[in-house]
Amino acid sequence: MIVSLFDQVLIALGMGILGAVIFAAIGLISGSDETTTLAPLTLLVVLLGVPAPGVLTFFLAGAVAKHMTHAVPTALLGIPGDTMATPLMREANFLRNLGVPHIALRKMISGAVIAALIAVPMAVLFAVMLAPFGDTIKRSAPWIFLAAAIAIAWFSKGRLAAVLALIPFVLIILGLQTLTGQYGVKLTVSYFLGIAIGPLIAALFAMMAPAERENMRRSEVRTFSLSPDVKSGGGFFPNPLKVLDRKQSLWTGITAVISSATFVFSPVAMTVIMGELVGSRVKHVYHRLTTVITARNGVTESTYIAEALIPLIAFGLPLSPVAAGPAAPLFNAPPRFSVDSASGEVHNLHSLLSTWEFLGYGMLAVVVALLIAYPFTMNYAYRAASYVSRKISHEAVIATFVGLILVIGIWEGGLLGLLVIVTVGLLGGFLSRFLGFNIGVQFMGYYTAVLTVPALVALLAG
Repeated sequence: MIVSLFDQVLIALGMGILGAVIFAAIGLISGSDETTTLAPLTLLVVLLGVPAPGVLTFFLAGAVAKHMTHAVPTALLGIPGDTMATPLMREANFLRNLGVPHIALRKMISGAVIAALIAVPMAVLFAVMLAPFGDTIKRSAPWIFLAAAIAIAWFSKGRLAAVLALIPFVLIILGLQTLTGQYGVKLTVSYFLGIAIGPLIAALFAMMAPAERENMRRSEVRTFSLSPDVKSGGGFFPNPLKVLDRKQSLWTGITAVISSATFVFSPVAMTVIMGELVGSRVKHVYHRLTTVITARNGVTESTYIAEALIPLIAFGLPLSPVAAGPAAPLFNAPPRFSVDSASGEVHNLHSLLSTWEFLGYGMLAVVVALLIAYPFTMNYAYRAASYVSRKISHEAVIATFVGLILVIGIWEGGLLGLLVIVTVGLLGGFLSRFLGFNIGVQFMGYYTAVLTVPALVALLAG
């Protein structure tokens, strides 16, 4: 037992280091979406048979590291590092114009450190409080997924259009399932991948249309304006509590606790709301800018951690936007992890890890990510941003993930798997682009198709 536990901790540590290194590098690339990167690589880790603790630490360390290094392009280049960095752009640009982007960067990643350390124990605490209702929620899973899908759609950019778009999207999923079933092919992973890379597939198809291609054409080479490298004190691993003043540390802690509890809301929306809450209570302009950007970047960490851990620990069902999106492989990755469509019974990390293991391995993942991403960002941000903007091709990174997705699609369903990925991706990408029917809503639409519709048919037949 001692040897087994030691081996598990060693595997968890190794996978945490791997996830932190990979996603700390990916976070430096502007515009790298969390779902497009976190979900496929986590799915690959699951399908390769990595033990449950290693799967958890890989995902959490990757998410934490990415949401630290995404501050580099956001603060120094004025380009959002990923989707979650978009709400940070207003304060980041103001601070760039004031000539203090290095201060913005240091504040952002220091806030991320504090929020990540707070979020894991708070998420576990809230999950324990919700766990007694777990069996009831599992039995009611089909109807909860339907309600969650409608709620997440309503609070997306599309509002009523996104809610109504759920109907044709669910019907398309059901139609594809029927088609592939006629050939004895049962797909799950391919739907996840199609939804995850939907915006990319839509952009590629749009590029092949003459009118859209003309709109995309640029007459000048894209240029970046990189802020100067300004060294600050504090040594190789500065104390986050000394980088931030007392009020900034306090507000970061408060917003991390609040956002750790509200796991059912969009992480982007929570980032915006928490920033507005903090900004309304700080009067001095400069102090307001630095405090808001600190708290908001902390919320990007706490929401991702909480929205993955709380549904995992309490229910085993992906009942949050993050759980239904980037963290989906932690819940449902056949043949290894599954959510039974008839009974709501689950076999995933929820049933493989105890509450104490979630706490221990979760803290291990966060600490590993902080030890790797925090000093790297503090000391090498300028050189890393310069190298990435000059030498790294965004297209090459995208092509790498496309190749990975093609391999997984062929592995699961051959040609039919690829066709499903392209079909779902094209539909979801254009719905997201034109109706605000975002990836989180699409994932909930998929669960509505596989869980709610069979239960509804059974109810009507009865």
